[in-house]
Amino acid sequence: MPTKCCDATTKGNLKSLSDPVNSAASAEPTPAAQKPLKIVIGADTFFPEINGASIFAARLAAGLVERGHDVHVVAPAANRKHGTWTEVLEGQPMTVHRLRSWRWYPHPWLRFALPWRIEQNSARILDEVKPDVVHFQSHIITGRGLSHQAQLRGIRIIGTNHFMPENLLEHTLLPHFMRPWASGLAWQAAARSFVRAEAVTSPTRKAAEFLEKNTNLDHVIAISCGINARDYTPNFEPRTENLILFVGRITGEKQLDKLMRAFAKLDPSLNAKLELVGGGDQENHLKQLATQLGVRDRVTITGYVEVEYLRKALTRATVFAMPSIAELQSIATMEAMASGLPIVAANAMALPHLVHDGDNGFLFEPGNVDDLADRLTEVLTMPEDDLQALKRESLSIVEAHDIQRTLDTFERLYRGETGVADSVVERPLGKRARLRAKIRNLTGGTDRSAEPVS
Repeated sequence: MPTKCCDATTKGNLKSLSDPVNSAASAEPTPAAQKPLKIVIGADTFFPEINGASIFAARLAAGLVERGHDVHVVAPAANRKHGTWTEVLEGQPMTVHRLRSWRWYPHPWLRFALPWRIEQNSARILDEVKPDVVHFQSHIITGRGLSHQAQLRGIRIIGTNHFMPENLLEHTLLPHFMRPWASGLAWQAAARSFVRAEAVTSPTRKAAEFLEKNTNLDHVIAISCGINARDYTPNFEPRTENLILFVGRITGEKQLDKLMRAFAKLDPSLNAKLELVGGGDQENHLKQLATQLGVRDRVTITGYVEVEYLRKALTRATVFAMPSIAELQSIATMEAMASGLPIVAANAMALPHLVHDGDNGFLFEPGNVDDLADRLTEVLTMPEDDLQALKRESLSIVEAHDIQRTLDTFERLYRGETGVADSVVERPLGKRARLRAKIRNLTGGTDRSAEPVS
């Protein structure tokens, strides 16, 4: 079943997703200078599956290996071949225990570990590896078995939540009227696994509060998924075209039909282009919609691409659009910010943590096509100096999400340190963003006045 934190759209070996981390960036003493740990990471979705949770698990594992730890990943097999072997992800070798898996046919590619064997498999792996800590990324199957068996053996447990019911229920055959009931059951199951953990984390403070509200857990720690900003290249040359970019899975939860309709409403004199970088089950639908709206000649849907293409697309774009309403963080948005792009995003879930309305982009009312079109127009028509200011602020805000800080924080949790606080100290809203927030509160969230702030 799908889990979610953020998105990625690349194909191929994950060693291409980032270069080896520059050791000079972490020259200061860190917990990694202590005795190396033996760490088991449990994931219900992992490479080669492409989604935020799987990409984060791979980057976390690779970063820990580079710091000298012995990392074992437990995940569903990517095909009928199952067993234990070494895989190289992001340039780092790690032991991966691939569990026998089946296809989840309501989803275009997802595979899941057999739930009736997860206790047996978890017990076997933990007895063989004898880890210092188990860190599960999802409670649904793998995390449920690993957390239970680790608890029986007195092994430290850390849990991270990337789960939102919308991401799971979209790929079931349940009728809509039953989904609230199913969502409640899913949260109850999450609570049963996470209550076993010594520490529970989620990618943002908003996501942590969301988890606490739905499970009655408390003291959930916000730890960013993190990115290596050095992998991305901002472009401060004056724009030569109006290119709107989206990066992520092309699925219903992303609300890309709203982006397409907003794009069709833009003034033709802007000569704007829309590029959707990623693949998914909505590709054909969106191509048909673009044709119906008369904009097919200005819309590109790439399908899955190599990471080099993705990064170049981020460098040459004018603005990044994220219409999704189910983001617990959004790695894709952070990658766009690290590329120096202004962001237009839905005012939903954790996106306002990254997009400070008026500072590094604009928020729009979720699902409101006219509001989205207006915000895109605002970026595409603003003076060059104002656009450059948004770009610089994106770079400043994303600095708090450095992957090394993420690794430092998880190492402290793995070693049982107490008093670990949120890893992200958010940059305060600028004057313009504070004013726009006040206007939204006064007008019920519909006004997006962009009058200059003196």
